[in-house]
Order: sequence, then structure tokens, then C-alpha cells
Amino acid sequence: MNKILLILLLGCAACTTQAQDPHPPAPAAPAAVPKAPSELLAKIRALTADTTCSDSGQCRSLPVGAVACGGPSDYLPYSTLRTNEKEVRELAERYKAERQAQIVRSGMMSTCRHLPDPGAVCVAGTCQLGAGAAAR
Repeated sequence: MNKILLILLLGCAACTTQAQDPHPPAPAAPAAVPKAPSELLAKIRALTADTTCSDSGQCRSLPVGAVACGGPSDYLPYSTLRTNEKEVRELAERYKAERQAQIVRSGMMSTCRHLPDPGAVCVAGTCQLGAGAAAR
């Protein structure tokens, strides 16, 4: 009886083992490594770093980047006193196009929430994002 039980157990064990492929699959390609933050974004941040102002009329908000469902990924405040608006807006458009191309290449998805422009105001002599920024 023990011999029959042993044979049945060995038979079951043989049935549950998996055959090994003599040619294992090639290792998967490494996941795409995200690029370092764009040089364009660094330049935009440098150009908008001095946010000195004397009234809110000198403050603006700049949409930067892009998300998969459309719209900017963020806003930066800047001062018209210290910033070349034409240059910074052109760089922001180039950065937006760069991000959109990355999104398309990677198949990235987003939550599709709308990020409204918070505007910018002068507070204590510096341009800051407006009231809408607090809700983000």
C-alpha cells in the first residue's frame, strides 16, 4: 500500500513540474529612463526668478509644460519689470512642445483635471501666483 501511495505521489509531482525551455527568453528591455528636467525649463525658471514688483499690474502667470489630456502642468509667476516677456513666452511654447512630444512617445496618461490660470499678484514686493493657486 505504501509503495502504491509513493508511486501516486511521485506521479503527481511529475505531472506538476514544468518543462524548462532550453532557450530562456531574452531579458526585457530596461524601462525608459525619464530625461532630466529640460534645459528649457531651467532657463525659463532662471529668466522668471526675479519677481520684484511694486503693483499687481506688473505681475503675470506663465503656463508651463503640458499634461496628456491637454493644458499646462504648472504656472510660474513673473514680473514684467524684470522679465523679457517675449523671450520667456517663446521658451514656454518650446518647452510645451517638448513635453507634448515626450507624452506622445511614452504613451503617458494623466488624470485629465483642468488646471485654471491662477493669475499673479504683487504681494510684499514680489509677484506670486493668485488665489487659484492655493486650491491646487
